[in-house]
Amino acid sequence: MRLPLYQVDAFTDTLFGGNPAAVVPLESWLPDAVMQSIAAENNLAETAFILRDGEGWFVRWFTPANEIDLCGHATLASAFVIRTFIDPDISEIRFRTKVAGDLRVIITDGLYTLDFPTRAPKDIDAHPDLIRGLGGPSPELVQAARDWFVVYKDAATVRALSPDFALLNGVGRMVIVTAPGDEPGVDFVSRFFAPMDGIPEDPVTGSAHCTLIPYWAERLGKDVLEARQVSARGGTLHCRLLGDRVHIAGRAVLYLEGTIHV
Repeated sequence: MRLPLYQVDAFTDTLFGGNPAAVVPLESWLPDAVMQSIAAENNLAETAFILRDGEGWFVRWFTPANEIDLCGHATLASAFVIRTFIDPDISEIRFRTKVAGDLRVIITDGLYTLDFPTRAPKDIDAHPDLIRGLGGPSPELVQAARDWFVVYKDAATVRALSPDFALLNGVGRMVIVTAPGDEPGVDFVSRFFAPMDGIPEDPVTGSAHCTLIPYWAERLGKDVLEARQVSARGGTLHCRLLGDRVHIAGRAVLYLEGTIHV
């Protein structure tokens, strides 16, 4: 079987920036084991598989290790592929998912805006290996939603973290670290670690902003925020809180178009 494959850099307008995702449009679902093997072979943070679903699409996301419940950058990349190669006149794409409910992507002048659910963090006792695994000073706050949510005093601390991924692999959740921004026009910065899913550090993590946006909106008293994920590749996210939904916007660049054989 020959399947189209696209690799897209998401949350960036510059090639080799942002977060690369693979997108595989399907005419029917493959066995889960085959999709997992394709994702492992791609060896990117996520591979998205998309299938037409009525007037919209169904999307599933796989890391090299397992299927996950929600992924921002691979959803943006999927919308980019649909707009660029399948339906160039579309301006809004609806995605169904297994767990995360219905999602939308709104396309305006090359900007892709994800309409995602909020996942506000809540107080929780930290796993004993969490702070040791991050390797930095004591944080200001530890909470959790889907992911551990760790707040530091300043962006320099977030940038300087050099985690022990063997320890973080055992803390039971993926890990968001964040701090106030340290550049003009940047409200907050973040990094994201997911060794248990085969991703030591994710370059730009849209789904993490389902948690970051409600926290920073309340802390800063504003609903429109500019975010920067300060990984080595880096990414820029334009954010808005809308009740129990968030808008996360960014751009995308095509890196690769090809065919896989399975």
